[in-house]
Amino acid sequence: MMSKQLLGALFLSAVSSFTFAEDITGLWQSIDDKTGAPKALVEIRQEANGTYAGKVVKITPRTGYTPKETCVDCPAPYTNKPIVGLDVVTGLKHSEGLNYTNGRILDPNSGKVYSMKAKLSANGKRLHLRGYLGVSALGRNQIWIRAE
Repeated sequence: MMSKQLLGALFLSAVSSFTFAEDITGLWQSIDDKTGAPKALVEIRQEANGTYAGKVVKITPRTGYTPKETCVDCPAPYTNKPIVGLDVVTGLKHSEGLNYTNGRILDPNSGKVYSMKAKLSANGKRLHLRGYLGVSALGRNQIWIRAE
């Protein structure tokens, strides 16, 4: 009886850690791809339609950087909205394994909206994002780190 309970607990533990590794929901520290400095905390959530969205919950203070408070150069419906609370990731869909595709990502500093895809690291602690216009080969990479 005891060995069945132990086996069951081990199975549940393995399944839950595997599920965690594929789950992108939660808090992520975005990192500036040019400077390597932390930019903002983004909370990714799963929407009712199964897609993922991410909103800025905090802008990370850094020396020598004064962040914009509102999305001045952004297209509608983001124009002049506060950056904190703004959905910067929308429509991201889980495709297979650790991969996510068909999303959009907004750069609040430039006001540009890019197509995006993402891949979660095997340990679930890093999210590799690719933002691009048109084809994926013409874009930028960012790595976000799971906030603990």
